[in-house]
Amino acid sequence: MMGECGRNLLLEPLLSSAVIATAALRAFAADAAAGGLLSSMATGEKIAVLAHFESGGRFESQWVTSRARRVGASYRLDGHKGVVMHAGAADTLLVSARTSGEAGDAHGVSLFLVPRDTRGLVLDAYPTLDGQRAADVYLQAVDVPAGSRLGAEGDALAAIEAALDVGLAALCADAVGVMQALVDGTIDYVRERQQFGQPIGRFQALQHRIADMLIHLEQARSMSYLAALRCTSEDIGERRRALSAAKAVVGQSGRFVGQQAVQLHGGMGMTDELRVSHWFKRLTAAQLMFGDSDSHLQRYAALTLEKGST
Repeated sequence: MMGECGRNLLLEPLLSSAVIATAALRAFAADAAAGGLLSSMATGEKIAVLAHFESGGRFESQWVTSRARRVGASYRLDGHKGVVMHAGAADTLLVSARTSGEAGDAHGVSLFLVPRDTRGLVLDAYPTLDGQRAADVYLQAVDVPAGSRLGAEGDALAAIEAALDVGLAALCADAVGVMQALVDGTIDYVRERQQFGQPIGRFQALQHRIADMLIHLEQARSMSYLAALRCTSEDIGERRRALSAAKAVVGQSGRFVGQQAVQLHGGMGMTDELRVSHWFKRLTAAQLMFGDSDSHLQRYAALTLEKGST
């Protein structure tokens, strides 16, 4: 499904709401508030998105500086969340905030349901590189009832990370769908484009480049399958190793396939008139989401060293 979303450049909040937010809420389904929101999302009445990452954290999920202070029967939230995908389309934001501890601590993060029209919640919306929508979310003395907190106070980080891992696997599948579309489109183009009285696809040098694109595509597809298999594993260390490996390979492959596709299309490959440029933008945006290839290579290396020392 995610592969088809990528191929067709879907701009709807499927990944952010139907995948990530749903996975996060599922961990708290026993709570009446979470269960009710899940039911409304299932019928299409509501859209919810996770507002978790912050600009100072460089995609470190433990880095949460937004604060939630108990004020009588309510919580008061203050802070900032960066690049929240489809926040403007959401009816409810799942906002992470610290009820205890300091930025970087694994304990002390709670998750709150915050309706988009809550007083003090400010959205600065903008388009992203690939044509989707995101927003910076500012929490300025946002008061929510105590019942909007999901689960036990300070214990939400594990559920948030698990949901993000499911989302990362889905993003890899989306990117593979884009790469497949780029390979298919490039093959069709070199069969039709004439140069020196023959299709350019007959030139051996270009055939070699397309063969390299296919190799990168199949490597990315294989790692995407691995991510899908491991994204819900209860072995957290092994789950993160597999997902980081997949994100790194998919990111590197996406860059190669996208660049080759644009170059083989010539100058037209950079124009909005051809879908190839939009597919490339989609891959570029995906490469930066949830951490780029370099950050996931570093995490993979650290987890591998940690595993080897135990």
